[in-house]
Amino acid sequence: MSLDDHAEELASDLGVDKTEVKRDLENLVEYSVPVEEAKDSLRRKYGDGSDDGGDPTTKSIAEITTGDSNLTVTGTVLTVGKRSIRYQGSDHVIFEGEIADETGKISYTAWDDFGLQAGQTITAGNAGIREWEGEPELNLGESTTIQLADEDLDVAFPVGGDSTLAELEPGDRGRNVEVRALEVETKTIDGRDGETEILSGIFADETTRLPFTDWDPHDAITEGASVRLEDVFVREFRGAPSVNVSEFTEVEALDRPVEATEDAPRLAVRDAIESGGLFDVELVGNVIAVRDGSGLIERCPECGRVVQNGQCRSHGAVDGVDDLRIKAILDDGTGTVTAILDDELTEEVYGGDVADAKEHARDEMDQEAVADAIRETLVGREFVVRGSLSVDEYGANLNARSFDETDDDPASRAADLLTEVRP
Repeated sequence: MSLDDHAEELASDLGVDKTEVKRDLENLVEYSVPVEEAKDSLRRKYGDGSDDGGDPTTKSIAEITTGDSNLTVTGTVLTVGKRSIRYQGSDHVIFEGEIADETGKISYTAWDDFGLQAGQTITAGNAGIREWEGEPELNLGESTTIQLADEDLDVAFPVGGDSTLAELEPGDRGRNVEVRALEVETKTIDGRDGETEILSGIFADETTRLPFTDWDPHDAITEGASVRLEDVFVREFRGAPSVNVSEFTEVEALDRPVEATEDAPRLAVRDAIESGGLFDVELVGNVIAVRDGSGLIERCPECGRVVQNGQCRSHGAVDGVDDLRIKAILDDGTGTVTAILDDELTEEVYGGDVADAKEHARDEMDQEAVADAIRETLVGREFVVRGSLSVDEYGANLNARSFDETDDDPASRAADLLTEVRP
């Protein structure tokens, strides 16, 4: 049954206008609410007598679950973000952020402009609930009423959205940051309205570095510039937070430089993996193996994927382009991660370029000879690796930006450890 058919059936059962029901149904389905659950929610909204009264239930934020609907919630608005989305073929402006009470906080999406401001304590009546990434989220729509509360709440969360880059997490909305643009690149992408020009690059502050995308290029964002950004949202990019600047973001050039850290946080491998992903991190460990697919490889000329037996997974049979790569397993005693070195870093380790590697393979009549030489160079030695860490169901990968052998003397370190453990 199509969504239109569901709406017609529901409107007939409830005795209300189909257009309004269809709009509400589309809103819920667009935000990943199952159709039957969405229909039950609308039955409660329009009151067909199928539940025990249909009046909103008052709950504290900590009590809210993904199975709730029709709630009255009182809380302090922590952040307010504004964003344009494409919905049913047309642009729609929504408002997003977080609300908190004494028991906890919850994110919200408002489909109408209720005039929300950070710091207000409000009571939202007849608020819906949808599931977002496994957690409940307040859904404020046409049937929701917003009133200022009589008294302020004592909440244990910062109000206003000012954050450092290190504090940002995927899903954050309405955040404010002060950063320096370390790298800025203009790109043309195939956007929702055709070819679109955007900016991308790297922001930094005193805490860390993160990638960014400016979807509506602002003149103040130039390489080396220090800026204050009000109302950015955060997405996940390769397992790490990515700052997104929109048409609603206020960008102000600062008259002072933002201190930009030169260092990446050095973590144990286990701690890095448990973070779920980091854009800039430094790990130290021993290379215990060099994985298959290292050394002299071939890439698809169309997409850059590694070609095996002349076949690209996306483009079929292709004439591969020769390249160099290393996939080294790094172990620090707390966990393992695969450090992936590009052609430039691989050339430094191998001591030659692609032409040298091809000649080496011809002389040995074995392409694997290049990888074997790399194994002899790396395995058993300790390295400091800095790069971007991504973690998924297939494991943890560190795309290396630098790869250097440590200058610690193993014998001296062993002696120091023995000194520490001996009474």
